[in-house]
Amino acid sequence: MKIILVAGARPNFMKIAPLIWELRKRQKVAKSNKIEYLFVHTGQHYDIEMSNVFFKDLNLPYPDINLGVGSASHAVQTAKIMLKFEEVCVKHKADIIIVVGDVNSTIACTLVAAKLGIKTAHVEAGLRSFDRTMPEEINRILTDSISDYLFTTCKDANNNLKREGISQEKIFFVGNVMIDSLRRFQKKAEKINTAKKYGLEKSSYALLTLHRPSNVDEMDSLKEILEALKEISNYIPISFPIHPRTKKLIKKFRLNKFLDNGNSIILNNPLGYLEFLSLMMDAKFVLTDSGGIQEETTALGIPCLTLRNNTERPITVKTGTNRIVGNSRDKIICESMKILKRKIKKQFMIPELWDGKAAKRILNVLLS
Repeated sequence: MKIILVAGARPNFMKIAPLIWELRKRQKVAKSNKIEYLFVHTGQHYDIEMSNVFFKDLNLPYPDINLGVGSASHAVQTAKIMLKFEEVCVKHKADIIIVVGDVNSTIACTLVAAKLGIKTAHVEAGLRSFDRTMPEEINRILTDSISDYLFTTCKDANNNLKREGISQEKIFFVGNVMIDSLRRFQKKAEKINTAKKYGLEKSSYALLTLHRPSNVDEMDSLKEILEALKEISNYIPISFPIHPRTKKLIKKFRLNKFLDNGNSIILNNPLGYLEFLSLMMDAKFVLTDSGGIQEETTALGIPCLTLRNNTERPITVKTGTNRIVGNSRDKIICESMKILKRKIKKQFMIPELWDGKAAKRILNVLLS
């Protein structure tokens, strides 16, 4: 069997890595070329330095092929990926394409494969925010509708797919590959102690990530969030690895004053996987608009406040540590203060099959 694995953005690497580790294992056991794989990076996230850090941290080989599409509008970027990925498919004649997540690379490569009659497997299928203003939601729905194998992280995702009329035969509940990566590197991340590097003590700071267009593209919503952060930072330091685009928009809207609060808001450059995992593991709580971080904090048992009005990962709210707070200044402050005053006493459970063995289950299905 010849497999092409596709990654396009940094969160994809954490999902692809466990599949590559498992494929390497099986190649050694088979002692033959019966299982071949090709690792393709579309270059949707094109920061070479940051990509290199992720390859090193995750023990990933450098991609066999980098399409180098770079940044552009959704339409242009998707079209560029399709044109370049079609050449790869025609040349390498894979039996199956594995795509992950919900970025433009996911839908672009799935469309190419479907048109060429190549089977596609979607890892992290069935997640729904039910908000079609999110580009990722469109990518999820379309990818699932034309994929041949749908690998889900939770039973809610199975139910979403069934409601959309997808055959049960295509759906496989396997667990969460991102948690495979987390479990593998958890002990290593503990030893790094990123917090100490920034003068922070364990459980004495909050961690923030902020990048979604719904939060940072509009001045009013970005201002509400930054006002909340300035207030919260009077009670606990906030570590903020700032996304380049977010940094640019804060400057554009002249909102830098909200980040000036002595040493209480600590701005960092974007971090590698291990450094960020270390910082997250030692945080008192996390504020984020990222989907993957909602899952990672749930697996780690760390309180998480999601700066969105919805989530495609409701299991992190039902059984995990996640609370949806939107981008309202008052609500963000209120929920943060509840954590700081220990008014939230919530029992949490690690979701079913989030046990570090999802990649093994996926390949058992594909190779059977």
